[in-house]
Amino acid sequence: MEPKSFFNDVYDVVRQIPFGRVTSYGAIALFLGSKLSARMVGWAMNACHGMPDVPAHRVVNRDGVLSGKHFFGSPTAMQELLEAEGIRIENDKIVGFKKVFWNPSEELL
Repeated sequence: MEPKSFFNDVYDVVRQIPFGRVTSYGAIALFLGSKLSARMVGWAMNACHGMPDVPAHRVVNRDGVLSGKHFFGSPTAMQELLEAEGIRIENDKIVGFKKVFWNPSEELL
């Protein structure tokens, strides 16, 4: 799969993450049939800033850490966006991550 097409597939999944929920790079990669491509999902997220219809702030690492926060213009922007959706963050990590985790492999069957 060529990168541009893969990125667009990633964006299609990210657009479906509900308000107040998050998913991980790896969960998206697994859903797209490329479970070893979590890093490429991260690259797609980094490339989508400025695309208002792609809620990149809802994609975090497998432990609920805001690993992509440096790509949001300010060090606190990603956290602020998540907190505006009711998600609690402490020390750059989502509190109750499993409770707000959205698994595309289960939700998009």
